Amino acid sequence: MRDLDYGKIGMRIRQARKVKKLTQGELAQKCGISMSFLGHIERGTKIMSLDTFVNLCEALDADAGEFLWGQARPSDSRLGYTWKQMGQKEQDCYSMYIKIMQSVAEIMSET
Repeated sequence: MRDLDYGKIGMRIRQARKVKKLTQGELAQKCGISMSFLGHIERGTKIMSLDTFVNLCEALDADAGEFLWGQARPSDSRLGYTWKQMGQKEQDCYSMYIKIMQSVAEIMSET
């Protein structure tokens, strides 16, 4: 099991915030936390709750793995979009497609 590096997590959150062109105040407001607390999260000096982490992921449209480990995994919505672009419709086939793509992503992250 890998240990969490809160400094790196905070750095990744800060980078994602800047890419989205959000100020700390704007992101903090979206997540229901203070700007001061967001600053601590970004510096890795305070640990956030799981609820706050989920809110940050949603506000920044990011995968949790991207912030935790620096590795984005394709979300079901992105895979669904790709599936629709291919003209596929059957749910059983879609479920298998999701499992295959997740397996490929896991294999690629191990190398």
